[in-house]
Amino acid sequence: MEATLAVAAFTALSILVLSVAPQPAEPDDGAYRASIVAMTKGHFLTLSIAQAETLARELGDNPGAPPNQWVEVAHGRYISEKNPGYPFLAAPFQALGIIRWAPLFYGALACLGLFFGARRWLGRFGGLASVGLYCSSGAALAFAWRDYMPTFTDASLIAAGSGALLWSVLATEAGSRRRTWVGLAGFAGIELATFVRYTDVVILGCVVAAVFAAWRLRVARLPLRRLAWWLASVAVFGVGVAVFDDLVYGGPLTTGYQSGEVTFAFGAIGTNLRLMPAHLLQAMPMVVLGLMALVWIIVRWVMLRGAGGEVGAAARADLWVALALAASWFASWGLYSAYTWTTDPTSVSVQVVRFYLPALGAIALLGAWLVTRIRGRSWLVGLISSAGIAALFAVGVWAFHAMYAAFGVPLSG
Repeated sequence: MEATLAVAAFTALSILVLSVAPQPAEPDDGAYRASIVAMTKGHFLTLSIAQAETLARELGDNPGAPPNQWVEVAHGRYISEKNPGYPFLAAPFQALGIIRWAPLFYGALACLGLFFGARRWLGRFGGLASVGLYCSSGAALAFAWRDYMPTFTDASLIAAGSGALLWSVLATEAGSRRRTWVGLAGFAGIELATFVRYTDVVILGCVVAAVFAAWRLRVARLPLRRLAWWLASVAVFGVGVAVFDDLVYGGPLTTGYQSGEVTFAFGAIGTNLRLMPAHLLQAMPMVVLGLMALVWIIVRWVMLRGAGGEVGAAARADLWVALALAASWFASWGLYSAYTWTTDPTSVSVQVVRFYLPALGAIALLGAWLVTRIRGRSWLVGLISSAGIAALFAVGVWAFHAMYAAFGVPLSG
Protein backbone atom coordinates (compact mmCIF):
# COMPACT_ATOMS: atom_id res chain seq x y z
CA MET A 1 0.00 0.00 0.00
CA GLU A 2 2.79 2.42 0.86
CA ALA A 3 4.51 1.94 -2.49
CA THR A 4 1.20 2.31 -4.32
CA LEU A 5 0.44 5.58 -2.54
CA ALA A 6 3.95 6.88 -3.28
CA VAL A 7 3.46 6.09 -6.98
CA ALA A 8 0.11 7.88 -6.79
CA ALA A 9 1.84 10.98 -5.38
CA PHE A 10 4.32 11.07 -8.26
CA THR A 11 1.52 10.39 -10.74
CA ALA A 12 -0.42 13.33 -9.32
CA LEU A 13 2.63 15.56 -9.81
CA SER A 14 2.98 14.39 -13.41
CA ILE A 15 -0.71 14.88 -14.24
CA LEU A 16 -0.78 18.35 -12.72
CA VAL A 17 2.34 19.40 -14.63
CA LEU A 18 1.32 17.91 -17.97
CA SER A 19 -2.19 19.33 -17.72
CA VAL A 20 -0.78 22.88 -18.08
CA ALA A 21 0.24 23.87 -21.59
CA PRO A 22 3.99 24.57 -21.97
CA GLN A 23 5.09 28.13 -22.55
CA PRO A 24 8.37 30.05 -22.04
CA ALA A 25 8.48 31.91 -18.75
CA GLU A 26 11.90 33.62 -18.79
CA PRO A 27 14.83 34.20 -21.15
CA ASP A 28 16.65 31.44 -19.25
CA ASP A 29 14.30 28.87 -20.79
CA GLY A 30 15.34 30.01 -24.26
CA ALA A 31 19.05 29.85 -23.46
CA TYR A 32 18.79 26.26 -22.30
CA ARG A 33 16.48 25.33 -25.17
CA ALA A 34 19.04 26.56 -27.67
CA SER A 35 21.75 24.43 -26.04
CA ILE A 36 19.54 21.35 -26.00
CA VAL A 37 18.44 21.73 -29.62
CA ALA A 38 22.04 22.37 -30.70
CA MET A 39 23.07 19.13 -29.03
CA THR A 40 20.43 17.17 -30.91
CA LYS A 41 22.02 18.56 -34.09
CA GLY A 42 25.42 17.16 -33.10
CA HIS A 43 26.96 20.29 -31.57
CA PHE A 44 28.04 18.96 -28.17
CA LEU A 45 30.23 21.86 -27.08
CA THR A 46 30.44 25.14 -28.99
CA LEU A 47 29.05 26.64 -32.21
CA SER A 48 30.58 28.96 -34.75
CA ILE A 49 28.95 32.37 -35.16
CA ALA A 50 27.23 31.20 -38.36
CA GLN A 51 25.88 28.09 -36.65
CA ALA A 52 24.73 30.11 -33.64
CA GLU A 53 22.91 32.65 -35.81
CA THR A 54 21.22 29.87 -37.80
CA LEU A 55 20.11 28.22 -34.57
CA ALA A 56 18.70 31.49 -33.23
CA ARG A 57 16.70 32.04 -36.43
CA GLU A 58 15.31 28.50 -36.32
CA LEU A 59 14.16 28.96 -32.74
CA GLY A 60 12.96 32.55 -33.19
CA ASP A 61 15.37 33.53 -30.42
CA ASN A 62 17.27 36.75 -31.13
CA PRO A 63 17.32 36.29 -34.94
CA GLY A 64 20.40 37.65 -36.66
CA ALA A 65 22.60 37.06 -33.63
CA PRO A 66 23.55 34.18 -31.29
CA PRO A 67 20.72 33.03 -29.02
CA ASN A 68 19.97 35.12 -25.94
CA GLN A 69 22.34 34.60 -23.02
CA TRP A 70 24.97 32.98 -25.22
CA VAL A 71 28.56 34.19 -24.97
CA GLU A 72 31.68 34.11 -27.07
CA VAL A 73 34.46 31.84 -25.86
CA ALA A 74 37.83 30.99 -27.41
CA HIS A 75 38.45 31.17 -31.17
CA GLY A 76 35.20 32.97 -31.97
CA ARG A 77 33.03 30.06 -30.83
CA TYR A 78 29.76 30.52 -28.91
CA ILE A 79 28.08 28.67 -26.07
CA SER A 80 25.32 29.36 -23.57
CA GLU A 81 26.49 31.18 -20.48
CA LYS A 82 24.46 28.70 -18.39
CA ASN A 83 26.14 25.74 -16.70
CA PRO A 84 26.49 23.00 -19.30
CA GLY A 85 25.16 19.87 -17.57
CA TYR A 86 21.42 19.98 -18.25
CA PRO A 87 21.60 19.90 -22.06
CA PHE A 88 23.45 16.57 -21.85
CA LEU A 89 20.66 15.17 -19.67
CA ALA A 90 17.75 16.65 -21.64
CA ALA A 91 18.94 16.22 -25.25
CA PRO A 92 17.82 12.55 -25.54
CA PHE A 93 14.28 13.58 -24.58
CA GLN A 94 14.36 16.45 -27.08
CA ALA A 95 15.54 14.10 -29.81
CA LEU A 96 12.63 11.74 -29.04
CA GLY A 97 10.13 14.61 -28.99
CA ILE A 98 9.26 14.10 -25.32
CA ILE A 99 11.11 17.00 -23.71
CA ARG A 100 8.24 17.55 -21.25
CA TRP A 101 9.10 14.20 -19.70
CA ALA A 102 12.73 15.14 -19.01
CA PRO A 103 12.18 16.79 -15.59
CA LEU A 104 9.60 14.14 -14.70
CA PHE A 105 12.04 11.32 -15.46
CA TYR A 106 14.58 12.74 -13.03
CA GLY A 107 11.75 13.43 -10.59
CA ALA A 108 10.92 9.71 -10.73
CA LEU A 109 14.54 8.94 -9.81
CA ALA A 110 14.20 11.34 -6.87
CA CYS A 111 11.08 9.57 -5.66
CA LEU A 112 12.78 6.18 -5.98
CA GLY A 113 15.81 7.28 -3.96
CA LEU A 114 13.74 9.08 -1.34
CA PHE A 115 11.36 6.14 -0.94
CA PHE A 116 14.01 3.52 -0.23
CA GLY A 117 16.27 5.85 1.76
CA ALA A 118 13.46 7.12 3.98
CA ARG A 119 11.92 3.67 4.39
CA ARG A 120 15.27 2.27 5.54
CA TRP A 121 15.74 5.15 7.98
CA LEU A 122 12.20 5.67 9.22
CA GLY A 123 10.43 2.38 8.60
CA ARG A 124 6.82 2.04 7.50
CA PHE A 125 5.32 5.12 5.82
CA GLY A 126 8.66 6.91 5.78
CA GLY A 127 8.94 6.35 2.03
CA LEU A 128 5.41 7.58 1.37
CA ALA A 129 5.89 10.66 3.54
CA SER A 130 9.15 11.72 1.87
CA VAL A 131 7.83 11.20 -1.68
CA GLY A 132 4.55 12.91 -0.87
CA LEU A 133 6.25 15.94 0.64
CA TYR A 134 8.67 16.20 -2.26
CA CYS A 135 6.02 16.00 -4.98
CA SER A 136 3.37 18.18 -3.36
CA SER A 137 5.29 21.43 -2.97
CA GLY A 138 4.46 24.34 -5.22
CA ALA A 139 8.15 24.70 -6.04
CA ALA A 140 8.31 21.13 -7.40
CA LEU A 141 5.21 21.69 -9.54
CA ALA A 142 6.39 25.10 -10.74
CA PHE A 143 9.73 23.89 -12.05
CA ALA A 144 8.78 20.38 -13.16
CA TRP A 145 6.45 22.22 -15.55
CA ARG A 146 9.33 24.13 -17.16
CA ASP A 147 10.81 21.45 -19.39
CA TYR A 148 13.78 23.49 -20.64
CA MET A 149 14.86 24.66 -17.18
CA PRO A 150 17.20 22.47 -15.11
CA THR A 151 15.88 23.57 -11.71
CA PHE A 152 13.75 20.54 -10.89
CA THR A 153 16.27 18.16 -12.48
CA ASP A 154 19.26 19.09 -10.33
CA ALA A 155 17.09 19.10 -7.20
CA SER A 156 15.81 15.64 -8.16
CA LEU A 157 19.29 14.27 -8.78
CA ILE A 158 20.36 15.48 -5.35
CA ALA A 159 17.26 13.95 -3.75
CA ALA A 160 17.86 10.65 -5.54
CA GLY A 161 21.53 10.62 -4.56
CA SER A 162 20.79 11.53 -0.94
CA GLY A 163 18.23 8.74 -0.64
CA ALA A 164 20.57 6.19 -2.21
CA LEU A 165 23.41 7.15 0.12
CA LEU A 166 21.11 7.07 3.14
CA TRP A 167 20.08 3.53 2.24
CA SER A 168 23.68 2.49 1.55
CA VAL A 169 24.97 3.75 4.90
CA LEU A 170 22.11 2.33 6.99
CA ALA A 171 21.35 -0.97 5.23
CA THR A 172 23.79 -3.04 7.26
CA GLU A 173 21.90 -6.23 6.40
CA ALA A 174 22.62 -5.84 2.66
CA GLY A 175 25.68 -7.20 0.89
CA SER A 176 28.85 -5.14 0.87
CA ARG A 177 29.13 -4.99 -2.92
CA ARG A 178 25.50 -3.92 -3.26
CA ARG A 179 25.92 -1.13 -0.72
CA THR A 180 29.07 0.07 -2.48
CA TRP A 181 27.36 0.27 -5.88
CA VAL A 182 24.23 1.94 -4.53
CA GLY A 183 26.43 4.50 -2.77
CA LEU A 184 28.36 5.10 -5.98
CA ALA A 185 25.07 5.68 -7.78
CA GLY A 186 24.13 8.16 -5.06
CA PHE A 187 27.35 10.09 -5.48
CA ALA A 188 26.94 10.00 -9.26
CA GLY A 189 23.52 11.62 -8.90
CA ILE A 190 24.84 14.45 -6.76
CA GLU A 191 27.83 14.89 -9.06
CA LEU A 192 25.54 15.17 -12.09
CA ALA A 193 23.49 17.74 -10.20
CA THR A 194 26.68 19.72 -9.60
CA PHE A 195 27.47 19.61 -13.33
CA VAL A 196 23.97 21.03 -13.93
CA ARG A 197 24.38 23.76 -11.30
CA TYR A 198 27.95 24.44 -10.19
CA THR A 199 26.92 25.94 -6.83
CA ASP A 200 25.61 22.49 -5.82
CA VAL A 201 29.25 21.77 -5.05
CA VAL A 202 28.51 22.94 -1.49
CA ILE A 203 26.03 20.05 -1.14
CA LEU A 204 28.51 17.61 -2.64
CA GLY A 205 31.09 18.85 -0.13
CA CYS A 206 28.67 18.29 2.75
CA VAL A 207 27.95 14.74 1.57
CA VAL A 208 31.66 13.98 1.36
CA ALA A 209 32.17 15.36 4.86
CA ALA A 210 29.19 13.37 6.17
CA VAL A 211 30.35 9.99 4.89
CA PHE A 212 33.93 10.69 6.01
CA ALA A 213 32.68 11.59 9.50
CA ALA A 214 30.50 8.46 9.57
CA TRP A 215 33.58 6.36 8.82
CA ARG A 216 35.97 8.24 11.12
CA LEU A 217 33.62 8.35 14.12
CA ARG A 218 32.33 4.81 13.50
CA VAL A 219 28.69 5.89 13.57
CA ALA A 220 27.98 3.47 10.70
CA ARG A 221 29.54 0.28 9.37
CA LEU A 222 31.46 1.88 6.57
CA PRO A 223 34.60 0.01 5.44
CA LEU A 224 37.54 2.08 4.27
CA ARG A 225 37.49 0.41 0.86
CA ARG A 226 33.88 1.51 0.24
CA LEU A 227 34.68 5.05 1.34
CA ALA A 228 37.70 5.08 -0.99
CA TRP A 229 35.52 4.10 -3.96
CA TRP A 230 33.03 6.83 -3.20
CA LEU A 231 35.63 9.54 -2.72
CA ALA A 232 37.48 8.43 -5.85
CA SER A 233 34.31 9.06 -7.87
CA VAL A 234 34.20 12.60 -6.50
CA ALA A 235 37.85 13.15 -7.39
CA VAL A 236 37.32 11.88 -10.94
CA PHE A 237 34.28 14.11 -11.29
CA GLY A 238 36.19 17.17 -10.08
CA VAL A 239 39.03 16.56 -12.54
CA GLY A 240 36.54 15.96 -15.35
CA VAL A 241 34.72 19.24 -14.77
CA ALA A 242 38.01 21.14 -14.52
CA VAL A 243 39.18 19.68 -17.86
CA PHE A 244 35.80 20.44 -19.47
CA ASP A 245 35.86 24.06 -18.29
CA ASP A 246 39.44 24.48 -19.44
CA LEU A 247 38.63 23.18 -22.93
CA VAL A 248 35.40 25.13 -23.35
CA TYR A 249 35.74 28.29 -21.28
CA GLY A 250 39.51 28.67 -21.18
CA GLY A 251 40.23 27.85 -17.54
CA PRO A 252 39.57 25.04 -15.00
CA LEU A 253 37.61 27.40 -12.74
CA THR A 254 36.03 29.50 -15.50
CA THR A 255 32.36 29.41 -16.47
CA GLY A 256 30.21 31.06 -19.13
CA TYR A 257 29.19 33.89 -16.81
CA GLN A 258 31.03 37.14 -17.19
CA SER A 259 32.94 38.54 -14.24
CA GLY A 260 30.59 40.34 -11.85
CA GLU A 261 27.42 38.86 -13.37
CA VAL A 262 26.86 36.40 -10.51
CA THR A 263 27.88 37.94 -7.20
CA PHE A 264 27.68 36.96 -3.56
CA ALA A 265 28.21 39.39 -0.68
CA PHE A 266 27.77 39.29 3.09
CA GLY A 267 25.81 42.52 2.81
CA ALA A 268 23.04 40.67 0.96
CA ILE A 269 22.34 38.29 3.85
CA GLY A 270 20.27 40.69 5.94
CA THR A 271 18.05 41.67 3.01
CA ASN A 272 17.53 38.06 1.96
CA LEU A 273 16.64 37.06 5.52
CA ARG A 274 13.87 39.65 5.40
CA LEU A 275 12.57 38.87 1.92
CA MET A 276 13.07 35.16 1.31
CA PRO A 277 11.04 33.49 4.13
CA ALA A 278 7.72 34.62 2.63
CA HIS A 279 8.71 33.32 -0.82
CA LEU A 280 9.96 30.01 0.57
CA LEU A 281 6.92 29.40 2.74
CA GLN A 282 4.65 29.97 -0.24
CA ALA A 283 6.64 27.60 -2.47
CA MET A 284 7.72 25.02 0.14
CA PRO A 285 5.47 25.01 3.22
CA MET A 286 7.04 21.72 4.30
CA VAL A 287 10.02 23.80 5.44
CA VAL A 288 8.10 24.18 8.70
CA LEU A 289 7.92 20.39 9.10
CA GLY A 290 11.61 20.03 8.35
CA LEU A 291 12.63 22.62 10.93
CA MET A 292 10.29 21.14 13.54
CA ALA A 293 11.72 17.68 12.90
CA LEU A 294 15.30 18.91 13.23
CA VAL A 295 14.57 20.62 16.56
CA TRP A 296 12.66 17.60 17.87
CA ILE A 297 15.46 15.19 16.90
CA ILE A 298 18.07 17.31 18.68
CA VAL A 299 15.94 17.74 21.81
CA ARG A 300 15.15 14.02 21.82
CA TRP A 301 18.84 13.16 21.62
CA VAL A 302 19.66 15.53 24.49
CA MET A 303 17.01 13.88 26.63
CA LEU A 304 18.12 10.34 25.72
CA ARG A 305 21.86 10.81 25.30
CA GLY A 306 22.60 8.65 28.34
CA ALA A 307 20.08 5.97 27.45
CA GLY A 308 21.16 2.56 26.28
CA GLY A 309 19.44 -0.10 24.23
CA GLU A 310 17.41 0.41 21.10
CA VAL A 311 15.91 3.71 22.24
CA GLY A 312 19.27 5.38 22.77
CA ALA A 313 20.72 3.91 19.58
CA ALA A 314 17.74 5.13 17.55
CA ALA A 315 18.06 8.65 18.98
CA ARG A 316 21.75 8.77 18.10
CA ALA A 317 21.15 7.43 14.59
CA ASP A 318 18.39 9.96 14.00
CA LEU A 319 20.69 12.75 15.17
CA TRP A 320 23.51 11.82 12.80
CA VAL A 321 21.21 11.49 9.80
CA ALA A 322 19.40 14.74 10.64
CA LEU A 323 22.67 16.65 11.02
CA ALA A 324 23.92 15.37 7.66
CA LEU A 325 20.69 16.38 5.93
CA ALA A 326 20.59 19.74 7.69
CA ALA A 327 24.20 20.44 6.69
CA SER A 328 23.44 20.08 2.99
CA TRP A 329 20.21 22.07 3.40
CA PHE A 330 21.78 24.97 5.29
CA ALA A 331 24.94 25.00 3.16
CA SER A 332 22.89 25.53 0.01
CA TRP A 333 20.53 28.07 1.54
CA GLY A 334 23.38 29.80 3.36
CA LEU A 335 25.24 30.29 0.10
CA TYR A 336 22.22 31.81 -1.64
CA SER A 337 21.37 33.98 1.33
CA ALA A 338 24.41 35.98 0.21
CA TYR A 339 23.28 36.12 -3.44
CA THR A 340 22.84 39.74 -4.42
CA TRP A 341 20.38 39.11 -7.28
CA THR A 342 17.61 37.95 -4.90
CA THR A 343 17.67 41.12 -2.80
CA ASP A 344 15.34 42.96 -5.18
CA PRO A 345 12.09 43.48 -3.20
CA THR A 346 10.04 43.56 -6.41
CA SER A 347 11.00 39.97 -7.30
CA VAL A 348 8.28 37.34 -6.99
CA SER A 349 8.56 33.83 -5.60
CA VAL A 350 8.97 31.97 -8.87
CA GLN A 351 11.96 34.14 -9.77
CA VAL A 352 13.92 33.59 -6.59
CA VAL A 353 12.98 30.24 -5.03
CA ARG A 354 14.63 28.29 -7.83
CA PHE A 355 18.02 28.91 -6.24
CA TYR A 356 16.83 27.21 -3.05
CA LEU A 357 15.33 24.11 -4.67
CA PRO A 358 18.38 21.79 -4.34
CA ALA A 359 17.56 21.36 -0.63
CA LEU A 360 14.09 20.00 -1.42
CA GLY A 361 15.08 16.37 -0.93
CA ALA A 362 16.77 16.95 2.43
CA ILE A 363 13.74 18.93 3.67
CA ALA A 364 11.38 16.16 2.52
CA LEU A 365 13.40 13.53 4.39
CA LEU A 366 13.41 15.57 7.59
CA GLY A 367 9.72 16.34 7.26
CA ALA A 368 9.03 12.63 6.76
CA TRP A 369 10.63 11.92 10.13
CA LEU A 370 8.02 14.15 11.74
CA VAL A 371 5.17 12.49 9.84
CA THR A 372 6.27 9.03 10.99
CA ARG A 373 5.99 10.11 14.63
CA ILE A 374 2.21 9.65 14.25
CA ARG A 375 1.15 6.75 16.45
CA GLY A 376 -1.71 4.34 15.94
CA ARG A 377 -2.81 1.43 13.79
CA SER A 378 -1.19 1.11 10.40
CA TRP A 379 -4.36 1.90 8.47
CA LEU A 380 -4.93 5.02 10.57
CA VAL A 381 -1.35 6.25 10.13
CA GLY A 382 -1.59 5.64 6.39
CA LEU A 383 -4.91 7.47 6.20
CA ILE A 384 -3.62 10.48 8.14
CA SER A 385 -0.43 10.60 6.05
CA SER A 386 -2.37 10.39 2.79
CA ALA A 387 -4.84 13.07 3.89
CA GLY A 388 -2.00 15.37 4.90
CA ILE A 389 -0.22 14.89 1.58
CA ALA A 390 -3.47 15.54 -0.31
CA ALA A 391 -3.89 18.79 1.61
CA LEU A 392 -0.32 19.80 0.79
CA PHE A 393 -0.99 19.03 -2.88
CA ALA A 394 -3.93 21.45 -2.78
CA VAL A 395 -1.68 24.13 -1.30
CA GLY A 396 1.01 23.28 -3.84
CA VAL A 397 -1.33 23.65 -6.80
CA TRP A 398 -2.46 27.03 -5.49
CA ALA A 399 1.16 28.14 -5.03
CA PHE A 400 2.08 26.83 -8.51
CA HIS A 401 -0.54 29.04 -10.16
CA ALA A 402 -0.12 31.97 -7.78
CA MET A 403 3.63 32.22 -8.33
CA TYR A 404 3.30 32.44 -12.10
CA ALA A 405 0.29 34.74 -11.93
CA ALA A 406 2.35 37.19 -9.85
CA PHE A 407 5.14 36.75 -12.41
CA GLY A 408 2.79 37.72 -15.22
CA VAL A 409 2.59 34.27 -16.84
CA PRO A 410 -1.04 33.07 -16.89
CA LEU A 411 -1.07 29.27 -16.88
CA SER A 412 -3.50 27.67 -19.30
CA GLY A 413 -4.62 24.07 -19.56
